[in-house]
Amino acid sequence: MSSRLSSYADRRSNGNDSDGNPRARPAADPRDSRTGRPPQAGFTNTAHKRSASGNPRPASRAVEERRTERLTVTTREKLMSRTKSPKEPLQPEREKRRPKEREAPKTRQPETKPKEARPEPPSTSWDPVATLAPHSTAPLAIRISIPPLASESPSSQQPQPLHELSLEAQEAVMIEDLLFVFMGYEGQYIRYSYGYDPGDERDRLQGPTFKMLPGLDPSLQDLTTSMLQMATHHSALEMFVNVQSREEFGVVNHALCAAIRKFLHDYLVMVAQLESQFLTNTTFTLHLLHVHTLPTSQMMSQLYALASDLLKRNALLDDESEEESDVEDFDNIIENLKRGGDLVPGNMTGKKICKGGVVIELITKRLESMSGDPAARALLTSLLRDASRPYMAMLNEWLHHGEIKDPHSEFLIKEQKSIRRDMLEQDYTDDYWERRYMIQKQNIPPQLQHVKDKVLLAGKYLNVVRECGGVDITKVTRDVPTSFDDPRFLDNVNNAYAYANESLMKLLLTTHALPARLRSLKHYFFLDPSDYFTYFMELSASELRKPLKSVNTVKLQSLLDLVLHQPGSIVSLDPFREDVHVEMNEVSLIKMLQRVVNITGIEQGESLQPLSNQPVENDKNAVGFTSLQIDYQVPFPVSLVISRKTVWRYQALFRYLLSLKYLESQLSTTWQTHNTGIVWSHKSSVRKLEIWKRRVWTLRARMVVFVQQLLYFCTLEVIEPNWQSLMSRLKAKDGSSDAPGKPDRTVDELMQDHVDFLDTCLKGCMLTNGKLIRIHSKLMQTCTVFAAYTNWLSRELEKADPDLVGVIKPPNMSKKQWQRFQNAKSQKSSSDSGSNSQLYDDEGRISNLFEIIKKWETNFSRHLQILLDALNHYAATETVVLLSLCARLATANQGTEYAGLRTEEDVAS
Repeated sequence: MSSRLSSYADRRSNGNDSDGNPRARPAADPRDSRTGRPPQAGFTNTAHKRSASGNPRPASRAVEERRTERLTVTTREKLMSRTKSPKEPLQPEREKRRPKEREAPKTRQPETKPKEARPEPPSTSWDPVATLAPHSTAPLAIRISIPPLASESPSSQQPQPLHELSLEAQEAVMIEDLLFVFMGYEGQYIRYSYGYDPGDERDRLQGPTFKMLPGLDPSLQDLTTSMLQMATHHSALEMFVNVQSREEFGVVNHALCAAIRKFLHDYLVMVAQLESQFLTNTTFTLHLLHVHTLPTSQMMSQLYALASDLLKRNALLDDESEEESDVEDFDNIIENLKRGGDLVPGNMTGKKICKGGVVIELITKRLESMSGDPAARALLTSLLRDASRPYMAMLNEWLHHGEIKDPHSEFLIKEQKSIRRDMLEQDYTDDYWERRYMIQKQNIPPQLQHVKDKVLLAGKYLNVVRECGGVDITKVTRDVPTSFDDPRFLDNVNNAYAYANESLMKLLLTTHALPARLRSLKHYFFLDPSDYFTYFMELSASELRKPLKSVNTVKLQSLLDLVLHQPGSIVSLDPFREDVHVEMNEVSLIKMLQRVVNITGIEQGESLQPLSNQPVENDKNAVGFTSLQIDYQVPFPVSLVISRKTVWRYQALFRYLLSLKYLESQLSTTWQTHNTGIVWSHKSSVRKLEIWKRRVWTLRARMVVFVQQLLYFCTLEVIEPNWQSLMSRLKAKDGSSDAPGKPDRTVDELMQDHVDFLDTCLKGCMLTNGKLIRIHSKLMQTCTVFAAYTNWLSRELEKADPDLVGVIKPPNMSKKQWQRFQNAKSQKSSSDSGSNSQLYDDEGRISNLFEIIKKWETNFSRHLQILLDALNHYAATETVVLLSLCARLATANQGTEYAGLRTEEDVAS
């Protein structure tokens, strides 16, 4: 070590004498004074050269003599020779001092001789071997095994203590050790701390902490300590790149690791340049090393801070919020297992991986916080540009081809592959359109936060067009932005959205004739015109009167096809008449509507409980007329607009209009019976019976007014105006672009207009309010029972009329009428009874008839008035259009004791 000291001091003087003139250098002894062999070739270089190990190389013999005169403590030199490694080459300066050591006083030999003769303890076997670790999912990960710790090396490999070295020698060995530590290895005097375990992944991700052996000068120690942090950052970043490059972390993390790997390569190039300076530059000091590493140290600090944030989000490093996210982690695990995935291997088990848009968000937020530092801003901008390239590739593929190429689930759009197109026929909640492609809120980069909806819709529209063969997916998109800092980035999103919307609108309106489809739906579901359906009901009346389980739907379908192909009808010219089908619904209309109205508490994004899981009692008295409904099949992509959700609304309106039509026909049949039946048209001699007849006719007329006014209101004041409004919006704008990236109308607006039209019709027809549905149900039931009991009332009237009981023709009845009545009467069996009992029975029957009609009048009038009061209330608070219905229905209740506003108790009942 004395040679290192002399050489380092000699390098400072550059070989000059006290006057500044070059001193003559005598030729050195060509043979080593200790071994008698010539010195090695490496010792013939000039004084400022250093070996690769950092040991100074001795200069000329003259310099050695000058330095020997200045060294006076010989005992310390002798101790240094005893602690020196036996493998260190012999130094010429030691050989020159050996004669002087022999001349030392004999009294000191007993003190040093036992130490020299003391045998060293037997060293353990020291044979480090480098091996290769098995392959991982990170292709470029370092596979070389971890080197053994310096603290585990045998005592023969331990270096000379620092306190035995001069200041210049300490500086030299510190520079040499720092060059090793910068590359992630231990030096002779700078080693890993005791708490660091190179075999633990978490410790390596945090980076090693270093400690220096004792004895270093404080000034050198401060400089060395300030540079050790950069070595910690480098080792941690190397491990970060190895971990984040695994397959499960996604392509954005892979791109980020590739960018960091470039910086680490530049870092190693800097270390190589520093080593070259150390070996060749005579003025290179520890201070210069610190100055040269300052910019790189700041860069590594920024990279390390970013890597730490990512690792904490991945739960690979400890974080304060780790306990708070445990509940969400369990949900993520369950969701992952439901999708058929596996638990993430390694330390990521049960934790959410930070990837995709989250990585871009972290870089962007750090870039915003460090915007005042030019160097950090340039570094983070470069990282953001490189990391966002694969994300931008996925974005461009989605915007221009309608496809998602995202094997690691890092894109902001998530595809539910379990929701397929063939499920549209059973999809009553629009899952295909609403949930097949969904936005992952946690994967939205800040740059896409304000245009995320456009990104979603652009890809959805283009995906539909692509499935219909309207997009060439093999065409490569050119001249598209590849990073978020490209000024064309937002224009690319807006233009892609406008193009996709216009393409799908043209496909729906022109290719698949959506307006004609909607007109066809109006013909069949809104009975406009209703001539074909009246004819169908006449043909199928015998079949529709049967109980529900006895109805033959095949026969009904054939009858409907016959009617639809009948020449002279508007529907015979409909090109879509083959898509109409007859079916029976076992659930009554009122129960079907109440099931929907009573659904509450469904959050956004949740699915409606399947109908099969909701027990509903079927109507045991249902017949074909009350269970009939039609279905309409549409092809893709028109099924996106006319979905099962909208078809259900059409069916609900159709069944409601059909129930009104059927009730009107029943009351019309009752009217015919009252006008043509002998028992009704005959003017009885009993005045009470004539009064009773007029009350029956009045009640029937009121019921007919109620049904007809209700049917008129639903068709001409609710459905027709809203239909015209829908058609006008459909014709006014076709989705073309008025300005770049701003279409005048979107497909989603069209779909929403269609749904709003149906919802408005349902609300105007009072089918969305549970209270109005219940009142309406009671009124309809009252009218139906009245129409059904017409024949029974006719028989009771015949028995109660004394003119029709006897065998003598009444004076106010013609012979023809009497003969027809007798023929009908002879077909019925009658019982003989006395005159007194007959008179008693006639009085009892007349009183019974008055009681029956009184109950019907009370029931109908009371519920009609409750309906009018409820309509007035909802017209003032919800739907103004109900006011006209109130005015129309009020005429059916005039002149009764229930006319006018009722109390709250009546309304509530």
